[in-house]
Amino acid sequence: MKLKELTRTREPKFGTFLLEFATPGIGYLLAAADCDFVLVDLEHSGLGLETVKPLLRYLEAAGVPAIVGLQAKHNHFISRTLDVGAEGVSPPMVASADEVREMVSHVKFPPQGRRAVSMQVGHDRYRAAPVDQAVADANARSVFFPKVETAAAIEDIDRIAAVEGVDGLWVGHYDLSASLGIPGEFDNPVFTGAVDRVVAACRAHDLALGRIVSSVAEGKALIDLGFDFIAYSGDAWILRDTLQAAIISMRA
Repeated sequence: MKLKELTRTREPKFGTFLLEFATPGIGYLLAAADCDFVLVDLEHSGLGLETVKPLLRYLEAAGVPAIVGLQAKHNHFISRTLDVGAEGVSPPMVASADEVREMVSHVKFPPQGRRAVSMQVGHDRYRAAPVDQAVADANARSVFFPKVETAAAIEDIDRIAAVEGVDGLWVGHYDLSASLGIPGEFDNPVFTGAVDRVVAACRAHDLALGRIVSSVAEGKALIDLGFDFIAYSGDAWILRDTLQAAIISMRA
């Protein structure tokens, strides 16, 4: 299923977070693990576009849709990442509906936005087509998933969710808790109240809602709350934790 189609159903979708492993086999490994999607991180991983460009092709070959978490929320990162072949982008630290509306304008080609037009490159798989049709097709398949991880975004969450062109919201829980002045206190009523506001906004506007989780129990709880994109842990942590548990057990 394409990423856009996944955002239009509220059934739970499961995946993981890629920040280390960009090998040719990674797409097929994720597909074999029955992942519905993957979140590729550029913000914290050190990965750049020259690495992500082939990585997107590996994922595409295996049929695993990808959301790319951007380094920053500026147009330079939004449009270039889309041009190399990303179908979904997720900029960090959004703060207001006006800011989100500006970012959407760089996701969409005219007349829906003002993204610079480039055809027959990564985003349209190098296919030749009439420009009007290629532009319309690109606008239809692009997915925008801004990260809600600031106190300012929570205060403007209803207006953010209402912006045309937003397909879903992604809660950056560590940054959000820090911005609220309670870093890591995910059971604090201030944090849970903020998340409740995001959930309500997504329900009101029929948006997808995602988050990274560190345990199966946490994932199940978020599904019950209204999240439908669940990224279980991340590649580096899954390797570390699984290997560590096995070694500890054998040593014992």
